[in-house]
Formats: sequence, C-alpha cells, structure tokens
Amino acid sequence: MPDYLDDLRLAHVLADAADAATMARFKALDLKVETKPDMTPVSEADRVAEELIRGQLQRARPRDAIHGEEYGVEGTGPRRWVIDPIDGTKNYIRGVPVWATLISLMEAGEGGFQPVVGVVSAPALGRRWWAAQGYGAFSGRSLSAATRLHVSRVSKLADASFAYSSLSGWEEQGRLDGFLDLTREVWRTRAYGDFWPYMMVAEGAVDLCAEPELSLWDMAATAIVVTEAGGTFTGLDGRPGPHSGNAAASNGLLHDELLSYLNGRY
Repeated sequence: MPDYLDDLRLAHVLADAADAATMARFKALDLKVETKPDMTPVSEADRVAEELIRGQLQRARPRDAIHGEEYGVEGTGPRRWVIDPIDGTKNYIRGVPVWATLISLMEAGEGGFQPVVGVVSAPALGRRWWAAQGYGAFSGRSLSAATRLHVSRVSKLADASFAYSSLSGWEEQGRLDGFLDLTREVWRTRAYGDFWPYMMVAEGAVDLCAEPELSLWDMAATAIVVTEAGGTFTGLDGRPGPHSGNAAASNGLLHDELLSYLNGRY
C-alpha cells in the first residue's frame, strides 16, 4: 500500500497557512463579501486561503493537479488536490465559528479519483481532523498530539443521533417525506451543518448524517476521515465516495436504513 504520510504532513502545513489567513479576517468589520453566479457568497478570505494553498502546492507538488472551489481545476495527472478554502462561508461572514478549511488528495483508481488524504481544520473551534488511506483517522492539535477516531456501535435507529444541515434541499428533491419520517424514528436530531456532522460521525458522537446537494470539494476530505474511522460514506444513490453530488455518512451499521428512508424505500 502506498505511504501517504508525507502528503498528510504537507496537508497539515497547508492547513496551518490557511488557518492563519482565515482567522486574521474572521469577524473583521471591513471583510469584503461578494455573490457568485450560483448565488452563494464568497469572501476575500476564501480567495486568499485558496491562493495560499495553491501557491504552496505548486512549489511542493508541482506535478500534481489542483481542484479548488474558487479557482477551478489546474493541471492533469493521477494525483489531484481538492480544496474548499472555507466550508461554511455563510457562517464565516456572520461570525459563527462553525467553518473549516478542507484539503484532500485524490488519486486515480478504480471508479475514478478517490480520496487518499484528508484534513479538516476548524480554527475558530480549535479543532482539526485528518486521515490517510490505511493509516486511520485522528483528531488533535498536531500529528504528534492526536486521538484516533472510531465511529459508534449504535445499531438501532431508535438509539441513533441524526445530523443534517437544513430542510430546503430535501423538499426540492422530493425527499422531504422520507427525511421527516427518519427524524421521527431516531433518538435525536440536530442541524449542525457543513463539515461538522461528518466529523462527529467519525468521532462516534453522531451516528448518521446526510445532505441532499454538495460539491466534490465539500466531501473529499470528510469522506476519507469518516471511512478511515470505520464508517461508511456514500451518495444518496449508495455509490461509495464523494462522487454523487450529495452525501450520506454513518457508522456503517445504520447505512442501509439511512438510504432507505432518504430514497423513500422504507
């Protein structure tokens, strides 16, 4: 199996640089915010963080391609770094501390590109999570001061905690009835949103979560953290990995039931 620890160390260095840039502008009264063509917001901090990461990658891994939310795809080849400079921009611009920089390395393989390294860094929360293929998933302040992550062993929906972002996307896709029925079956629901519920699945604090509409950069890093923690990460169609435009993550024991409810097959 390939050794991705050098790439993981680099991803931490990239996250350190991004954290410094994003925290410097968090809650700034003069933060510049624009609306993109897809009607989502982007701040100056999003762009600065992605530029910093791209610049360091171009120096450290000049042969690798880069796919970022703000500046698209650059380069070709079997290795591609996927970047979301600020996952949770709406939180960021309102001063809510639930946002993170997502950095993943994906490699070409069977079924297309698959994540092999992922770092999720949430500096306003003082938290960071990471994983590398075959290495496991961890959380902590640094590579040398970390706790290994394991998903929960909850096996009944009646005992499960289910996390989500909002109701609007489920209704637009005609999945709201199944979603609401699922919320009635589980022990607890909370709308944490963005990267955080996936990290809580990896930690075993939450048992299942899902979102109806996402981009690759929203999922690549979170997917490998969940799977290396022993969980399952698929699209709502059941396809493994971050390729379906939406996501369902669980401890694995509840995954079939999660998909059944969200697809109206229960």
